[in-house]
Amino acid sequence: MSNALKLVAPENVPFVDSEREFDYPAAAVFRAHSDAEAFRQWIGPRELSTRIDVFDCRPGGTYRFVQEGRDGRQHAFRGVFHTVRENAFVLQTFEYEGYPDTVTLEFSTFQDLPGGRSRLTGRSVYPSVEAREKFLTDGMESGIAAGYDQLDELLGK
Repeated sequence: MSNALKLVAPENVPFVDSEREFDYPAAAVFRAHSDAEAFRQWIGPRELSTRIDVFDCRPGGTYRFVQEGRDGRQHAFRGVFHTVRENAFVLQTFEYEGYPDTVTLEFSTFQDLPGGRSRLTGRSVYPSVEAREKFLTDGMESGIAAGYDQLDELLGK
């Protein structure tokens, strides 16, 4: 993909910053993050299927989705939307149920660029550097990149 994910994990701090540009307006990228069916189609690596249990993208709303690999292993994720500003900003928690008691605070900003393009920037804040390292070691970067590549494909339909 021509719009590569940029992931920055500064040493000895419990956060990760990300940036990805899309050849589509911020409103389209936001919609793909806030609509359950669209989200289901692009989130995570291609080899995982995704089931949405709940997805209520509004302040105070919750979400939970389960991804399953060909081997039958399931991975469940959940969180709460705290701030949602349409086409502009989302603040939410994120929890992988396989790592109990590790809740991440995530900020996502959707920005229009010239030519109908957009930039999505994010920051994930972990409870500790060790928790952040666990996510990075387990393939967080490749999972995000694969999902965004699929998002590009979805938006191009």
